[in-house]
Amino acid sequence: MKNFSLRVILNEMRSMKLMNLAMMLMVAAMFVACSDDSGTSSSNVIPNEISYGTLTDSRDNQTYKTVTIGTQTWMAENLNYDYNEGTAKSFCYDNSADSCAKYGRLYMWSAAMDSAAVFSAAGKGCGYGKTCASTGSATLVRGVCPEGWHLPSKDEWNTLFDVFGGLGDIDESDLIGFSVLHAGHYYSGGDKFLGVGEYAFFWSSTELDSETVYYYVFLGGSEVSFSKNYSGYSVRCLKD
Repeated sequence: MKNFSLRVILNEMRSMKLMNLAMMLMVAAMFVACSDDSGTSSSNVIPNEISYGTLTDSRDNQTYKTVTIGTQTWMAENLNYDYNEGTAKSFCYDNSADSCAKYGRLYMWSAAMDSAAVFSAAGKGCGYGKTCASTGSATLVRGVCPEGWHLPSKDEWNTLFDVFGGLGDIDESDLIGFSVLHAGHYYSGGDKFLGVGEYAFFWSSTELDSETVYYYVFLGGSEVSFSKNYSGYSVRCLKD
């Protein structure tokens, strides 16, 4: 009787070991499927070529952190230059100077593009209801950015995302120092500010049509969308 009980126990132990082995193989297969060729999860890809620096805007002497990722050098903070020219305006969230100091300013697209041509002519006259012929992907638009920098196009944003495996995979935990700041946005339709601490919207220089522009959304991930160009979003400048 004892031998029979022992055989039963041993058989059960063998069955449990086989089940555990099968589970381990399943987990390993799932990990490999979710990883790139180097064995690193695609949502945590960290580029090899990263360096850091600073930029001082000679217009107001504000200094910003910068990060070089692959072939691109980006501002690692949101632009905070005070641009208000006619109907092309920028804002502090809730009209608070402290918000501008922390999150940078929120720019209408006409302000981001420098529609008043204060710094360059590439974005002159751009705004709601006006198609800007000079805003193709091959055209560098300085816009409201410091000298030697420009408002990134849709293609240039996509180049950044491609380094991380595509839209949705860029890191928001600041492992690379890009420092996504959830500044929210200004909604001109209701003349109110929304979403601070929850999400970030960044302008591109690329139009969809005379009323809408491509922008990039960071909300627990990243994606491209398009918006009426009279809203107020953050600006990140890219080095020429």
